[in-house]
Amino acid sequence: MKTKIIVFCGIMAVIIQFSMGFSADNSTIDLSKYRVDDMELFYTVPNEDEVLKVVKKPTRPFELYLGNTYFGFKEALGFKESQGDYSVVNPFGYMGKYQFSASTLEMIGIYDATDFLSDTRLQEAAFDAYTSRNKWILRRDIKRFVGKKINGVRVTESGILAAAHLAGAGNVKKYLRSGGAHAFSDAFGTTIGYYLKKFSGFDMTPILPNQRPKVRLL
Repeated sequence: MKTKIIVFCGIMAVIIQFSMGFSADNSTIDLSKYRVDDMELFYTVPNEDEVLKVVKKPTRPFELYLGNTYFGFKEALGFKESQGDYSVVNPFGYMGKYQFSASTLEMIGIYDATDFLSDTRLQEAAFDAYTSRNKWILRRDIKRFVGKKINGVRVTESGILAAAHLAGAGNVKKYLRSGGAHAFSDAFGTTIGYYLKKFSGFDMTPILPNQRPKVRLL
């Protein structure tokens, strides 16, 4: 009889202990013995090593990488022109992020300089329109010269269009067709050859050639 009681009590003790393992109080559950090594391959936040690498950088710890896309082209050119400042006007009266003259803006349908400087969408649309016009003017030269070297610089479509933004499409035509002999530099000494090299290799397919583009915002 005593043996049966001892066995019964032992069974009850095991049942009680087991049932306590499923208590609603999760804080009593020890999960330290379980491993999740396989899940370490999937994460959406920086791990410790990545954070340490970023912290070691003295400036600009996080950067948006746009690569050789058209948006990358715009941002690179905008930074070169004005350091990306939409509100700047230089000593020669060139305005905004991409440093447009008043006459160029009028050509693409923008007549109010104040509105232009205060509207970032308008400035981006102006750049697209002007680039599409230059692409139309230089369409034959793009076909003819892309892939060739002039003054040691390999010619690309994006380099040609960047140079046209700097010097105008007419000067770029002369430069290309003269084999680089036609010299041009802006008031700060920047040359066509420099822009051809600095802005080479970007994807310009999003911009279609347009003979008479006009900026129209919805």
